[in-house]
Amino acid sequence: QVQFVESGGGKVQPGGSLKLSCGVSGAMIRLYAMAWYREVPGKQRELVASIGTFGDTIYRDSAKGRFTISRDNAANMVWLQMTNLKPEDTAVYYCNKRKDLWSWGQGTQVTVSS
Repeated sequence: QVQFVESGGGKVQPGGSLKLSCGVSGAMIRLYAMAWYREVPGKQRELVASIGTFGDTIYRDSAKGRFTISRDNAANMVWLQMTNLKPEDTAVYYCNKRKDLWSWGQGTQVTVSS
């Protein structure tokens, strides 16, 4: 059974930075494109950034230039570095595969507020 452990969230002021971490157990992530998603109550979960098996990255428009996704296949870890955070980035952040999703972890809460 694949499990995700997301961490690194918190409360920051607008313009601040956070680095989210995702540890994966039960599967070798080197075989898969991985991604970070976020969810706001009352809205659909949305893809924030993805990273392919060769390190190719894709970002949603609002994340371009501010967020950086990275991975370490040996460590089975995925990260999301977030800078210049905005109030609209407030959400619970999750990691998972880019396609054919596994069960979700508990996520990590990011709150951007002054």
